[in-house]
Amino acid sequence: MDMKWTRRDLIKGLGGLPILGAVWYAGAANTVGKARKRSEILETLNIQPSLPNAFGGLGGDPIKVGIIGFGIRGEQLCRSLGFATKGWKERMAQLKEENPKHTGLEDFNNQEKLNVTLVGICDIYDVRAEKALESFNTEDSAMVRYTNYKDMLRSGDVDAVIIATPDHWHAPMAIEALNNGVHVYLEKPMSHTIAETYALREAAQNSSAVFAVGHQHRQTLSFKTAEDIVNKGTLGHISLIQTNTNRNDDNGAWNYTIEEEANERTVDWKQFLGNAPEVPFNKNHFFRWRKWWAYGSGLSGDLLTHDYDRLNCVLKMGIPESVMASGGVYTHNDGRNVPDVLQVNMEYPNFTLGSSQKKGKEKGMTFCYSATLGNGFSRPTILMGHDATMELGNRLTIWPDRSSTRYGKLLEEGKMSPAIPIYQYDPGANVPDAIASATSQYFADKGLMWTYVNGKRVDSTFLHLREWLGAIKNGDKVSCGIQEGFEEAIAAHMAGVSWKLGRRVEWDKEQQIIKPMEGVDLDAVLLSNEPPRKAYIRVS
Repeated sequence: MDMKWTRRDLIKGLGGLPILGAVWYAGAANTVGKARKRSEILETLNIQPSLPNAFGGLGGDPIKVGIIGFGIRGEQLCRSLGFATKGWKERMAQLKEENPKHTGLEDFNNQEKLNVTLVGICDIYDVRAEKALESFNTEDSAMVRYTNYKDMLRSGDVDAVIIATPDHWHAPMAIEALNNGVHVYLEKPMSHTIAETYALREAAQNSSAVFAVGHQHRQTLSFKTAEDIVNKGTLGHISLIQTNTNRNDDNGAWNYTIEEEANERTVDWKQFLGNAPEVPFNKNHFFRWRKWWAYGSGLSGDLLTHDYDRLNCVLKMGIPESVMASGGVYTHNDGRNVPDVLQVNMEYPNFTLGSSQKKGKEKGMTFCYSATLGNGFSRPTILMGHDATMELGNRLTIWPDRSSTRYGKLLEEGKMSPAIPIYQYDPGANVPDAIASATSQYFADKGLMWTYVNGKRVDSTFLHLREWLGAIKNGDKVSCGIQEGFEEAIAAHMAGVSWKLGRRVEWDKEQQIIKPMEGVDLDAVLLSNEPPRKAYIRVS
């Protein structure tokens, strides 16, 4: 689809949206009286469905992009750029034959071209690097394989780089790129340690290159609408947020496929390890690296970061004042040392967005993240306010609270009911969604796979990359830059340290540091392979 829209085009285009299906009051049927109720409620709420970002043009010379890491996420990012492997295209064509309604290949072919060329691939696994070269090398555009990321970033042949590696390589590679003036699109979490978080922030602040973190849900229209809802006081004072991870399959628990072709000849194992502890070549660690602190960040860095950032883009709540975490390895006792069940409470005692009650009565909020990799029952993200509760995903729904101050009169007159939602926004109304797996459903519900423009489904990662490329071309601001990434990383690290130590971790807002603990090296704790509560690492 042609995504070269202006805001005027978008406003005109809204006329084609199925508004009665996208924005509605559930208590309003076809009677005149109920229609009047609906109008009164929508007028009271004064919520406007948000429009997608208006992007600048991508004309001129193509942006020369290099890819570091061509695993599962690296391939997905390349497709969002407009480059799909031959194998993926063949699979999509086969699925189309089996099901004529399958639109994967059609959607890819109709995606806007982003005026980029893939000029470099860096992957330490020969099979992946060769797959990229076979698929993307053309007579018009030669793609170079680099065996070391520094060679790519120092070559002068790459304008921008996408980093989709294990977590322990995120910050070192991004810092190297920024120091060489190469634009960076970095997958989350932004860093693997606390010290790296500060080092990367400094590098980004001192570089002219554009830095973006891959939180694509920031392009999802329901989240942008939710920000308008919160800012208008629709929910009243928000005292509790509940957000969750619910997955119950091998893929969701990071037990990815182990490939037969991987061995010590096809994998540069030493380079994979980097600063991680030296261990013999291990396919399980290589393909399923998210299960170990040495390479990944567990639930706190891998999945909590999604939920934290998508609420941070709505509420702007920033880094919590304190964090407490608990949980353990309760569903997959397979040698992993990151928890597969996790509960995190983030405290914001001074958080306020205003109140419909008397001044001073309400202040403070708890952000509660609850996760299990052993059950797939879908639990929505819920923002609980004095006046209303909002369920937030790829669509959003608002329920009035029976004790609301703001809606007291409407409730008393029977124009509202706590049992009936007063507002729902579904930017994909009447658009069928094909979900391939339970894990895909999980990501779709969180707005991580697609959003909708003018009633058409659009890949949210495509939009996020489009925003980054637009910032490179036109100097636009990215929605998830170094400050947003810094807040995400610090919050995640606080949760990881708290789980390891079994104690509260606090943030010093004035000093902009995690409050020190006597005799404890926080980064050593974070990376320790010791069991939780035994990970006290003395500062030498």
